[in-house]
Amino acid sequence: MIPKKKTMSEALDWLRGQQSVAENIVHWHTIDEKPSSSVPLPDDLHPKLAGALKNRGIDSLYTHQETAYETAMNGKSFTAVTPTASGKTLCYNLPVLQTILRNPDARALYLFPTKALAQDQKSELNELIDDSGLAINSHTYDGDTAPAIRQKVRKAGHIVMTNPDMLHSAILPHHTKWVSLFENLKFIVIDELHIYRGVFGSHTANVLRRLQRICRFYGSDPVFICTSATIANPVELAEEITGKKITLIENNGAPAGRKHFLFYNPPVVNKTMNVRRSATLEVRRLAGEMLKSRIQTIVFARSRVRVEIILTYLKELVKSELGPKSIRGYRGGYLPAERREIERGLRNGDIYGVISTNALELGVDIGQLQVCIMTGYPGTIASAWQQAGRAGRRHGEAIVIFVASSAPLDQFMVGHPEYFLNANPETARINPNNLIILTDHLKC
Repeated sequence: MIPKKKTMSEALDWLRGQQSVAENIVHWHTIDEKPSSSVPLPDDLHPKLAGALKNRGIDSLYTHQETAYETAMNGKSFTAVTPTASGKTLCYNLPVLQTILRNPDARALYLFPTKALAQDQKSELNELIDDSGLAINSHTYDGDTAPAIRQKVRKAGHIVMTNPDMLHSAILPHHTKWVSLFENLKFIVIDELHIYRGVFGSHTANVLRRLQRICRFYGSDPVFICTSATIANPVELAEEITGKKITLIENNGAPAGRKHFLFYNPPVVNKTMNVRRSATLEVRRLAGEMLKSRIQTIVFARSRVRVEIILTYLKELVKSELGPKSIRGYRGGYLPAERREIERGLRNGDIYGVISTNALELGVDIGQLQVCIMTGYPGTIASAWQQAGRAGRRHGEAIVIFVASSAPLDQFMVGHPEYFLNANPETARINPNNLIILTDHLKC
């Protein structure tokens, strides 16, 4: 029997009305919707590009997208800091495509922290290029790229999408094979800038120093475009990583749907030991109810093992109602084809539930998810808001449920929701001049 699809208001009524659930909700915070703030498309935008945007239903830009376009076209490096699902992709795709249309020799290099994100952005960019009928080549260049395609990318790729590891090991050492890229490099795009912190960020900063040295050798001086989720020091981080003067863009014009943020503390099962019911079992119950109501749900878990446990539980719970393929896991270690299939299924609605590690925390476009359930505190406030941003991406109402484990940090957060809701995101720190890191890069 296929269950009846519930509306969001019915799901909210269930959470409020089911006593065994409602009594564990220690705080219910509602974030009101926010209208959009937009401006007409720029007058100097290439007609084919403007036509492609209009075909996709985009006949105006949000204020931050327009500011980003003007800043990049004036040759200034910037970092755009706006919430999840606010259309950051157009902040870099528009100026890059416009520049290539004006000068077909121009090149751009996109850096993404994960392969999944690069694949997702490639699909989106190629759809835009195909819609406009333009002769622009954009390709990913990573471990999954076939050798035959690699040669084509080196010779004729207008936009090359890669990650810092690949840049370090496969592109910079072989710069003589990439002459057309380095001679004409106009833009370097760094997406999800907030990921580049600590040792990883310090290494990436040195890789970018080496990249800029090679650019100078070939006579190019690219503009840096960075996008980031909310962190405390976006400009400082961008300037440390790129070594350039950075302009901050934060006039977010994207609309936001109404969001209900629930703090859920599992009941105490052993009073003398103060042991609470397992967060995993509570997540199974909450996610199971949402999935039976055919509401698209994402569950975040802290480890790969936990992902597989919750996935097994939920598949068992709803196999008769939804079928085995409608709930999937998503983590590192899956084959690229499997990951692409899951991303597609989420976008077109074939998959109702996904249980993920923080691999889906980044901006992979997975469409209209309505509920996000976090199994335990992700470790940082920035990370928690990133995960919460996965629900209600396309302006609809959304529910975010933070299910606390018995860990002290989880219990502090659930006991002090006002601290979580009002605290500033963490500061991202890097030290590219650390001697151990620096000496490794000097060898390169």
